[in-house]
Amino acid sequence: MRGPTLVDAGPLVAFLARRDEHHEWAIAQFRLLPPPFRTCEAVLAEASFLLRGVADGPTKLLQLLEQGAVAVAFQLQEEVRAVKALMRRYENVPMSLADACLVRMAELHARATVFTVDGDFRVYRKNGRQVIPTLMPAGR
Repeated sequence: MRGPTLVDAGPLVAFLARRDEHHEWAIAQFRLLPPPFRTCEAVLAEASFLLRGVADGPTKLLQLLEQGAVAVAFQLQEEVRAVKALMRRYENVPMSLADACLVRMAELHARATVFTVDGDFRVYRKNGRQVIPTLMPAGR
């Protein structure tokens, strides 16, 4: 049985922004993978900011939540120590709050895959040394 798909801001933006270089790839992945895509509020805030130049971009992002295609499945308040530790560990990358939350979510869901366009997920490790399974465009 496949674990949950944890979605980062990049695929959400690519899905909703036709001019994004990964738009077609994101559309194909959203069609192939079963919803809901789990995420955190930090990812949604980042995606909403990046979509501000797309007509109705932030509204369309919220519609994905309303429709159940995307679900917030993380409570930062409960995981703040672990997230802080990750951000300290990867401060040289630097690691964003959204990325730290997704890495922590991958730690909490052993079989999870991170759906991203961010190559930093090739550097990040869960539980100290474990590679995080990712789904990203070729060449990233």
